[in-house]
Amino acid sequence: MKLRWLFSAALTGAVCLGLAWSVEPPTVISTADGGQTLSLTVYNVGRALVRDSRPVVLPSGVVKLEYRDIAAKVMPQTVAFMADDTMVLEQNYEYDLLSPKTLLAKFLGREVTLVREEPRLDGPGTVRQEILATLLSMENGTVWRVGDRIVANPAYRELVFDSVPPYLREKPTLVWLLQSQKAGPRTVQATYLTEGITWRADYVLSLDQQGEKGALTGWVTLSNNSGASYPEARLQLVAGEVHVVREERPREAVMAEKMMAKAPGMAEEALGEYHLYTLERPTTILDRQDKQVSLLQASGVKAVKHFVVAGFPYYFWSRQDLHREPVRVKLEMANTAANGLGLPLPAGTVRVYQRDSRGAEQFMGEDRIEHTPKDETVKLEIGTAFDVVAERVQTDFRSFDKVTESAFEVRLRNHKDEPITVEVEENIGGDWEILTHSHPYQKRSAFVVAFSVPVPAHGQSTLAYRVRVRH
Repeated sequence: MKLRWLFSAALTGAVCLGLAWSVEPPTVISTADGGQTLSLTVYNVGRALVRDSRPVVLPSGVVKLEYRDIAAKVMPQTVAFMADDTMVLEQNYEYDLLSPKTLLAKFLGREVTLVREEPRLDGPGTVRQEILATLLSMENGTVWRVGDRIVANPAYRELVFDSVPPYLREKPTLVWLLQSQKAGPRTVQATYLTEGITWRADYVLSLDQQGEKGALTGWVTLSNNSGASYPEARLQLVAGEVHVVREERPREAVMAEKMMAKAPGMAEEALGEYHLYTLERPTTILDRQDKQVSLLQASGVKAVKHFVVAGFPYYFWSRQDLHREPVRVKLEMANTAANGLGLPLPAGTVRVYQRDSRGAEQFMGEDRIEHTPKDETVKLEIGTAFDVVAERVQTDFRSFDKVTESAFEVRLRNHKDEPITVEVEENIGGDWEILTHSHPYQKRSAFVVAFSVPVPAHGQSTLAYRVRVRH
């Protein structure tokens, strides 16, 4: 009933003002050059919420407001309009853009000037010739009426039009038909979602020569392909997988505690089930631009290195030949304040560098992390070890009535100058039981068992165990 009342009230207001719908109302044009104030909230899902406020001067009565310089990839069904002393009667999104093809299409049945260059008869060069013709068709070429003749696909150098047809726009434009209760200046705001804007987090972990401690720097890379620029905009980023964009509700913002890792000018707070990062200074984001903004800077971050050998379930189903296993190098960092971090880390790619004996940084590898809350552990796999060798040999195998029994040796050789510990993770399917083992193990899940095997510098160790599996 409320919507019906608003609709009738709008019509009644227009009639009371003595305005006939056949009379074109006055038009006010608003562009980005007229004192625009912008704020931009960018989500992980390739969308951004744009809040575009502009000062306008509206007359009293029914008026058409053309809101130009909006994002070309605006989602028109998400547009909301706000202004004091103003009622929206109609809202239109006009995206029939000006181009040679669309301009020609608007002139179907109308006269256009064809310009040709003809050779001069009295000497070298050409002479310009203008021919007035009526466009009849654009199906598989063009058909024209020239005088009393019909011409298909005539040769011409250019076309001359006497005007630009209405509703043909240089850029997408929002057009509102408004009822202004009084004349004068006011601020209007258009809020809408647009596609074509994405952001991602990129991190650089710079480790010392020992690879045990370093600095973590985080960057936000913002890519704008929305078809609009955002000068001096207030930028906010939402980390988290947003499936439904809910209407903002008044709430008391709960600020996360101030962490030593936070970059200057970037504030972080909880936003429902997500995290909101706010750049505390305006920034200009141009169309077709990648912009990087500092997210965090942390020093004294400890990284723990792990050497991991991972087995596969099929090892326990049949006979296996001796073969080498890759020794994967993994890093773990505690995302805690005590470790120089303690800030929710958006998903992104971490690139790891380590200083060599001359102090120069060398690239060690990269891995992607998911959204990581504070007080959780960041886990990275950066490559395989060169100086650590793992060989697997099956020393016994028996199979009977859906039960297999296998004995394995995993021979580890360490060619490094320092002792290490290798974690041998075995992925065993079915109902398994470790019968004998040379090193302690930990059951990490229903199908994963992990052995910790110390290996001396320039030495070797052998893990031996027997397992029974009921399939």
